[in-house]
Amino acid sequence: MIRNLLFDFGDVFINLDKTIVLEKMASFGLSEITPALSDLMNNYEMGLLTSEKFIAEIQNHFPKAEVNEITSAWNSIILDFPEYRLEFLEKLKVTGKYRLFLLSNTNDLHIEKVKEVMGLEKWQRFRKCFKKFYLSQQIHLRKPSAAIYKYVLEENDLTAQETLFIDDTEENIAAASKLNIATWHLKVGAEDVINLKQKL
Repeated sequence: MIRNLLFDFGDVFINLDKTIVLEKMASFGLSEITPALSDLMNNYEMGLLTSEKFIAEIQNHFPKAEVNEITSAWNSIILDFPEYRLEFLEKLKVTGKYRLFLLSNTNDLHIEKVKEVMGLEKWQRFRKCFKKFYLSQQIHLRKPSAAIYKYVLEENDLTAQETLFIDDTEENIAAASKLNIATWHLKVGAEDVINLKQKL
């Protein structure tokens, strides 16, 4: 029996455009995500460097890029958070049937943009729905590392088989499945988190 629900954030609740960042960064010379840039982005998501250091490192790769251009391009991934999804989540919490958790790979710049897009009142409504709210940059771990799932399970004394993890990224789902966590690989555009009941 599922007793715990562990949600991803991006493209589960808030809509993202995962292709636009490359397009925007192309304006100052980015043509592909090199291994060095991938490591930089992953380290930033794990909170291993500040936003200022992250932007400075991007500028090392692309000296012509201005701080505001980098910030704007980086945050262009963030779209809207539909009200109906928040209302669904609030109703789910009120039922008391499940313990709700959030587990997101994100970073400080994106979270600040999310707060701007949602507004602080809506952001607080969202946060209050969860027993625990895990952001990668705060716990210095990121999906799909097995360590991040073990951290959440152990800190909250959760049984893997009683926990359903909802994420739109196949790699993250596969990693959770290896730990016997129940999973729903949400297909963006074809499925919506509000249809969760069909998966339980």
